[in-house]
Amino acid sequence: MTDNPPLGGETDTSTPLRLGTRRSKLAMAQSGMVADAVREVTGRPVELVEITTYGDVSREQLAQIGGTGVFVAALREALLRGEVDFAVHSLKDLPTTQPEGLVLAAVPPREDPRDALVARDGLTFEQLPRGARIGTGSPRRMAQLNAYARSHGLEIEAVAIRGNVDTRIGFVRSGELDAVVLAAAGLSRLGRSDEVTDFLPVDTVLPAPGQGALAIECAATSADLAAALAELDDPYTRIAVTAERALLNALEAGCSAPVGALADLLADGQVVNELRLRGVVGSTDGTSLVQLSITGPVPTSHDDAAALGRELAAEMLAKGAAGLMGERAL
Repeated sequence: MTDNPPLGGETDTSTPLRLGTRRSKLAMAQSGMVADAVREVTGRPVELVEITTYGDVSREQLAQIGGTGVFVAALREALLRGEVDFAVHSLKDLPTTQPEGLVLAAVPPREDPRDALVARDGLTFEQLPRGARIGTGSPRRMAQLNAYARSHGLEIEAVAIRGNVDTRIGFVRSGELDAVVLAAAGLSRLGRSDEVTDFLPVDTVLPAPGQGALAIECAATSADLAAALAELDDPYTRIAVTAERALLNALEAGCSAPVGALADLLADGQVVNELRLRGVVGSTDGTSLVQLSITGPVPTSHDDAAALGRELAAEMLAKGAAGLMGERAL
């Protein structure tokens, strides 16, 4: 038996909570981890409800189909219709504006935010042969990889690809590509970190805003459920991703625009006392890059964290960032 109060208006704590998730292996793995945690905090069974999103069925490049929200719209619609009780997203896929009727109930502790290289023959990035073909579906990665290669006298060819983790790594295994770049967190959650041949330092490639973090969303009317889910929230992760997403929002860029951002907490000994936010915008060929950082006291509220992101965005726009983003709303 459980002493947990009924959630979301349910009176029977044996009634399963319905977790909406994308169907991909990675989404299912992430949602399975969250489901286990929700069972712990609520004492309720949790069942996964698989939902197909437009981003899953379209074979176009993300930049062509808009990028913003293509992996989350169907999940949000199911939430608003009451077909699921809560949903799990990769935070980097979420549009920066929160829709009416839904709340971001929890942002659990973040995994490794870095990008990772999976290359043939165990090669690191700097060991890749001249003219190496590197696959990625991200204009952000293309911009930074091309810029890094150019500045270090390396020659690479960034190749636009789509598909799940198996498909992308398959391009390397078949010899079609020399390497692919994927999020380290996704490979970790799939238990495939041993396939990584090089972790790309954030000084080389800044991750996407929110990369490595998950978002747990529910209906605003489900106050009891939202309160229970909030137990899974990590305040430091939420502050960091709030600053990163505020930067993205202030740049008026979508989640497939060539924008990287990372907020990390800086400690003096054992005391965390500052937050550093780094941002980058670049042309996909890597010829133009605007990369800046800002450091301030650790924000104590959502508004403070967002203000830090807006401040850095303003500095980047002043340096010419707007002209480097194909998606910018004019």
